[in-house]
Parts: sequence; structure tokens; C-alpha cells
Amino acid sequence: MKHPVLALLGLLAVASAPVAQAVEILRWERMPLAVPLKVGQERIVFIDRNVRVGVPAGVSERLRVQSAGGAAYLRASEPIEPTRLQLQDADTGALILLDIAAEPAKEGESALEPVRIVDGNSTAARYGVQPAGVDEAPVRAQDQAGARATRRETPVPVVLTRFAAQNLYAPLRTVEPLPGVMRVNLRRDLDLASLMPTLPVRATALASWRLEDQWVTAVRLTNGSSGWITLDPRVMQGDFLTATFQHEALGPRGTPEDTTVLYMVTRGRGLAQSLLPAIHRFDPAAHLPQPEAETKDGKKEARHAQ
Repeated sequence: MKHPVLALLGLLAVASAPVAQAVEILRWERMPLAVPLKVGQERIVFIDRNVRVGVPAGVSERLRVQSAGGAAYLRASEPIEPTRLQLQDADTGALILLDIAAEPAKEGESALEPVRIVDGNSTAARYGVQPAGVDEAPVRAQDQAGARATRRETPVPVVLTRFAAQNLYAPLRTVEPLPGVMRVNLRRDLDLASLMPTLPVRATALASWRLEDQWVTAVRLTNGSSGWITLDPRVMQGDFLTATFQHEALGPRGTPEDTTVLYMVTRGRGLAQSLLPAIHRFDPAAHLPQPEAETKDGKKEARHAQ
């Protein structure tokens, strides 16, 4: 009597188990990838990297786009004519192009499966799987070592500075990919008072990237005075390889020209470790006895600094 009961429990377990959802594999080989959409249905695109999605202004009100955790979530609220989206790697600046088009869903039609985009240049990507028995860590380490050994035609500080400037000022489609670069976490409350102590300039850290053993940090500079300031890297305090200003001067406070960006390249460590210790001004008068003052009864008593 126990065998039929066990068999029934087994069938119930199989029936209640979640069914794996199919995923469409698309190989990126520098050709735009077609990703059709259905109105009112959300479609997930897995990229396995942090991306920024560039959406044309003409469809931004009809297409909801969200990006998180290496995936892009696309949902069309109305039909959309064939349109091209740009997915940009937030770390390297590399682009992936998607051709989308949204049509109304037909009655009884199944929902579209998620999409996974893989690199079409690798053997594993051709089949959407990792070959059995292959350890990614040694291969990745060899690739990184080979990249370091490769002689660069352009010095790393120049490459990093150009990459940072493009990320801050250029449109997504014009940012040149930079293999090996990675985004670095940066404290936004970093004290930069010692960077240009002789100038009335407020400095704020914006972003930082690393390539090999060098870092580039973008810092926003804002004029706090009413006159023009000529920017000279010789007034900077710290241990830097290079310093490049987006503009050569700052306009008076409150004008469109009162703000620019400074790109600093450091070797072996980031910006926080390359700054000089902050120097606090010392006022000797604050520590000297104050002149005597008369009290109500005519007596004098000395005032001491707190």
C-alpha cells in the first residue's frame, strides 16, 4: 500500500516544481540585434554587465527602460516603429546595438522569452554555455597579463584622460571602447581642500576609472570669486602623474563659465591616497590673553581665549 502513495507524492512534487523559462541567446558580433517587443509586456535583456541605455527622444514616452544588475527591462506602452537602442558598458564604454519594434499582442499568443546577449567571439558564447572543466580564472589572468605586456601606442595617462572626458561630455555613441578599464568607487564627500589651497576654487570629485596600475579621477572645479581665474597645474598640491583641465580658465561666480572639470592621473593608488594632508590655518591671536575689561564694580579682570 505504501508504493502507490509514494508514487502519487512523487508526481505531485514534479507537477509543483517550477518550469525553467526558455531564454533566447543572441550573439553580439558588431551587428545590430533584433529584439521584438509586445505592447504591455515586459521583456528582459540579460547582458551580464552594468549598462546605460540610450533611447531616442521620439520613443522615450512610449518605452519604459530600466537597467539593474546586468539586465535591461523593456516595456512598451504603445506600438513602436523599428527603433535602435544603444547599450553602453558603464565600465569600458563599449556599445551594443538593439533594433526594437513593438506590436500589439495577439489573443492567445505566448509571451516573449527573455534574451541573453553573449560575446560572439568566444567559443563558449557560440553555444551559450561554459565548456566543462574550464576554469575562467587562469584564462582571465593570462588575458590580463597579455594585455599589460602589449605595447601601447598612446601613453596610458592620455588614454585614460580622453576616456574620462568622453564619458562626461560626449554622446554615448561617440565614446570609444577601452579594453581593460574599470570603474572605481569614489567617495563623493572626499575633502579636496588641499588640492588648490591658493585659489578660491571649490573642488568636488565626480568619477574615477582605472587601467592597469593607473587611475584617472574627474574633479569638478567651481569659481568662488567674482573675477576670472587662470588654471595652472603648477599650483596643485599632491602626487600626480598628469593634470588636464577641460578649460584653461574659470569665469566669475554665477556665469556659465564658472565651472570646469579637472582630470588627474595617479599611479599605484587613487586620488584619496595622492592628496597632501589638509593644513588648517593657525591663528596665534586666538591663544593669547585678551585685554582686561572692567566689571560693574570697577574691577578689572582678564579675558582668556576659550
